[in-house]
Amino acid sequence: MPGNATSTADGSRAVLFAGFPVSSWVFALRVWLAMLLALYVSFWLELESPSSAALTVAVLELPTRGQGMEKAGYRLLATALGVAASIAIAGMFSQTGGLLLAVFGIWIGLCVYVAGMLDGNRAYAAALCCITVALIAIEQIDSPLQVFPTGVARGAAIGIGVLAVALVNEVLAAPDYHPVLASRLEALHRRVTEFAQAALRGEASSTPDAANMLRDIAALHPEIASLTTESSIGTARTAAARSAMVDLVGELSLARALAAVPTAWPDSEDDGSSLMTMCRSYLRSQIMRRNADVRSSLGALRAGTHPLRQWRAPLYRSHRIAAEGAVRAAIHFTLIAIIFVMAGWPTTELCLALAAVIIGLSATAPDPRAFTKLAVLAMPIACLLAGILKYLVFNGVSEFQLLAIGLAPVAIGTALLISLPSRALSPLGRLTLVFTLAVLTPSNPQSYDPEVFLVTSLFAQLSSVLVLAAQLLLPSLSGDRRIRLLLDEAHRELSHPQARHLAPEEAAFRDAARIEQIMTANGGTPATPQVVAEAMRCFDRAVALRQCCAELDRMAEGPLAAAAHEARAALALRDGRAILAAAEALRRTAAQAHASADPVLAALVPAGIAFAPSQTQVQG
Repeated sequence: MPGNATSTADGSRAVLFAGFPVSSWVFALRVWLAMLLALYVSFWLELESPSSAALTVAVLELPTRGQGMEKAGYRLLATALGVAASIAIAGMFSQTGGLLLAVFGIWIGLCVYVAGMLDGNRAYAAALCCITVALIAIEQIDSPLQVFPTGVARGAAIGIGVLAVALVNEVLAAPDYHPVLASRLEALHRRVTEFAQAALRGEASSTPDAANMLRDIAALHPEIASLTTESSIGTARTAAARSAMVDLVGELSLARALAAVPTAWPDSEDDGSSLMTMCRSYLRSQIMRRNADVRSSLGALRAGTHPLRQWRAPLYRSHRIAAEGAVRAAIHFTLIAIIFVMAGWPTTELCLALAAVIIGLSATAPDPRAFTKLAVLAMPIACLLAGILKYLVFNGVSEFQLLAIGLAPVAIGTALLISLPSRALSPLGRLTLVFTLAVLTPSNPQSYDPEVFLVTSLFAQLSSVLVLAAQLLLPSLSGDRRIRLLLDEAHRELSHPQARHLAPEEAAFRDAARIEQIMTANGGTPATPQVVAEAMRCFDRAVALRQCCAELDRMAEGPLAAAAHEARAALALRDGRAILAAAEALRRTAAQAHASADPVLAALVPAGIAFAPSQTQVQG
């Protein structure tokens, strides 16, 4: 999500203070207060791991209330699963030496695979299962009997952190996210409407513009789930936002189909009953209807009511890409573990645990190596800030009031960075805050042993460097490789259609999610025109085929059944001329039988055009 989700929804200029919007300062204040509350309660209860409560605040505090609560729920669930996995792994493999590290590597690979099949906070929960095992089982690798009490202590601290975030957000009236999301969907609706109006005027369709709009629509998928936890009517708002996204994709695909249909066809009669005229007329009416559906869903989102029609918005994920990422993550951890075993260094559990943490978190990033580079940059900054706090600011004191004052500049400063919309500064700020707390480890009483601090700082920085080295030695999937795998899967689905359990509109959104992954595979580098054209060609063909099959299924019986059977046979050939010929035959049969066949004709004609000889070139 954008870092500054609390920006004004109407596009007006926000009031700035010291270069940051007031909303960012309020967010930073919430981070600091929630962190102090979590630490105070943890100290009062004399928990074994009070720093875990502060870390929970650093991870969960987001600019809006719903997003923080959604992430908190997934964090609690993933922590419970991670603790159970830690107990099971430590109980079965604690005396097996190298086999234990191999099992850890397999678990990390499994978590990374699941994270690769999900998005948003669900992917974070999968990565957190890996992180929890790292912080509990790996850190207690030499004392397996401490795994259970350590897990209980971590769970208690995380619970306190979640409650602190919820209380501070409620008291300080953290903003809701649905106004921002509604504004973004309305902006996308205006863009799609302009695109459709151009098609209605007979103008050519811009393939790059269509691909960019599909990317922007599908990119909202991980954000709509947070509306559920935002209020008592959050479920209705989630359903409305989901339906609006699916209808936007449907309107866009209809506009592309209309733009591709010519005003006349050499083999058709040039009058009001001609095939092309019927098709264009029906597509126009469908665009208008779908546009009205989008407006209705957006109105339901604003009002907090259920939409008239509820769609699912399925996510597309490649099993192949997720599996390759999981194998690489497992190998990266195993290589780092081998280095420590061969080096024979004492007290390296922290370094190995942090390496697993970085590997797990990087699995949720679009570019794992870029994330690790940020971690390498953030780690020395965090160690420096922790050292300044511990030995220059605190310098042996144990009063909580001084701890609160000392943490204020770091917590507020990094929170201001988190609130920025920058894709580099925002994650850098969060990583710096998390790593600073991890190295500082606030406790009661606070430890000031310089030797322990230096060793901790050294191994913390070494862990990030080793993860980056492992990723350089065995690189993660490149953007070009991911694009090729995604395109190959799109081509295979044209021959062997998938997701038959989905409605055509829902399956079209699933294809839009694949377009979004193709468009963002190379990070900030835009996809080449050839890749965009091939991806959109697959999208258009898949949408047309599914719509044809759905409409032909409705004509399986009746006076047009035979003509519908011929059209289905032409579809199986993937021959554009045969499909158009079958559509013309179906039109004539319908005219003789005085039956309506406009819906199926409006599906067959775009399919015939999509599979026309001029459209069959495939990039190698």
